[in-house]
Amino acid sequence: MLSCMGFDFGTTNSVVALPGRDGVPQPIQFRDGDQIVSAFRSVLCFWEEQTAGRPAIAALAGPRAIEHFIENAGDCRFLQSLKSFAASHLFQNTRVYGRSYSFEQLLESFLALLRDQAGEQLASLPQRFVLGRPVQFAGSNPDPALALARYRAAMAPFGGPDIRFVYEPVGAAFYFARRLKHDATVLVADFGGGTSDFSIMRFEMRGGMVHPHALASSGVDVAGDSFDYRIIDHVVAPRLGKHSHYRDWGKSLPMPRRFYTSLARWNELSIMKTSRALRELKELERLSEEPEQIGAFISLIEDDLGYRLYRAVSQAKERLSREDRTEFCFDMGATELRTMIERKQFEAWIADDLARIAAAVDLALARAGLDAGDIDRVFLTGGSSFVPAVRQQFEARFGPDRIETGDELVSIAHGLAMIGGREDIDLWCVDEGSNEPDAVRAL
Repeated sequence: MLSCMGFDFGTTNSVVALPGRDGVPQPIQFRDGDQIVSAFRSVLCFWEEQTAGRPAIAALAGPRAIEHFIENAGDCRFLQSLKSFAASHLFQNTRVYGRSYSFEQLLESFLALLRDQAGEQLASLPQRFVLGRPVQFAGSNPDPALALARYRAAMAPFGGPDIRFVYEPVGAAFYFARRLKHDATVLVADFGGGTSDFSIMRFEMRGGMVHPHALASSGVDVAGDSFDYRIIDHVVAPRLGKHSHYRDWGKSLPMPRRFYTSLARWNELSIMKTSRALRELKELERLSEEPEQIGAFISLIEDDLGYRLYRAVSQAKERLSREDRTEFCFDMGATELRTMIERKQFEAWIADDLARIAAAVDLALARAGLDAGDIDRVFLTGGSSFVPAVRQQFEARFGPDRIETGDELVSIAHGLAMIGGREDIDLWCVDEGSNEPDAVRAL
C-alpha cells in the first residue's frame, strides 16, 4: 500500500503525485491523444445514452472529456472550473439531464474518472491523501470550511481515512527547497486559474538536511481566469451585446451587467445553459435594439462554445507572453470575430489585477515582518507566471537574479507528496477551522 498521495486539484488542471523509490515524487501520467501528460484537465463531460433500452447518463473527465465534447458539442453537458464553486454557499447543485449534482458529487465523479484513466498507477490507493488548497478561495464571500468539508465528502468513497490539507504555495515551496544548497528565505508565488497564493518560508541546512519554517501566507482571487476575462470584457463582450440597449415601456434601457459578469468565470457560463438567466436573455433578445448581438450570446451558451472561447482567449494570452501583438480570432457561428490585441493594451486591462497581486505580496511580507530585501529566492509557479507584466512586477521588486521558475504544473503536487511522508506533517496542515497551518500559528 502506498504511503501517501499528493493531489493538486486545480481550477484548470489537476496533478496527482506519489512518492518515488528514490524519495523524489513521481506524477501520475495520462494519455492525451498521442501525448503523455501529467496535468489532467479539471473538466467533466456528461451525455445521455441508451443502456438496456433505458436512458442513462455517461461521463468522462480530463482529455477524453474534451475530445468527446469537441466531437459532440450541443449533445452533451461540459463543466469546467469546478474548483471555483468549492467555497460558495450560493452553489448547491446543478442539473444534468434531469439529475441533480452537488459539488461533492461532481468532484467525486471527477476523481473516479481520473482514477479510471490512471489505470494501474492508482489501482491501490494510499491511506493518506494530502490535498492542496488555496490561501484564498475564489468567489464572492468564500467559506474555506465549506470547501474543505466538501473535499472530504468527495474523497470519502475512495477509502483514504487520513485526509490532510496544505496550502498550495507551501507544497510548491517544499518542492523548490530541493534546489537549495544554503540557508534561504523563499517567497513562493503560485498563480493558478482562480487564485494567486503566496507563502514565505525559511529553509535552513543542518546536518545535510533541509529544515523548513513557515513564516507567512496570503492570497487573492485574481489569477489566469481573471486575465482571460479582461480580454473577453474588452474584445468579445461588446460583440455579445454589452453596452447595447433594449426597449421596455417606451424607454431605452442598458443591458443588465449581470449577464456579462458571468463571462468572468467559465464555470458560470456553463451553468447558464440550464438557468433562468438564459430564459431572461431570450426575452431581452426580443426587446433588444441589437438583437443579433444578443442572439450571438445565446448561441455561445446553447451551442457550448464556451470551451472554444476559452481556448481562443488562452492562446491569445500565451502569444502575448512572447509577442508584442497578436490577432485574436473566434468563430461566433454567424460571424467571425477578428481583431488585433497589443500587449500594452492587455497590460492596461490587467493593471488593477496586478495591483491586487502586489497588495497580497505586501501582506505576506508584513505578516512575516520582512522587507523585500530579506527574501533570498522567489519561486514563480503556475501558468500566469509566464505573463511578462507579472514577472516584471517581481523582478522590479526583488531583482531578476533572485527569480526562479520551472515545473510550473507539477511542483505543488510533488511538494504535497513530500509533506505527506514527513513525521511533522501536522505542522504543515490547515484544518477546517483555521486560516493558518500549525507551523505558522505557533510563531
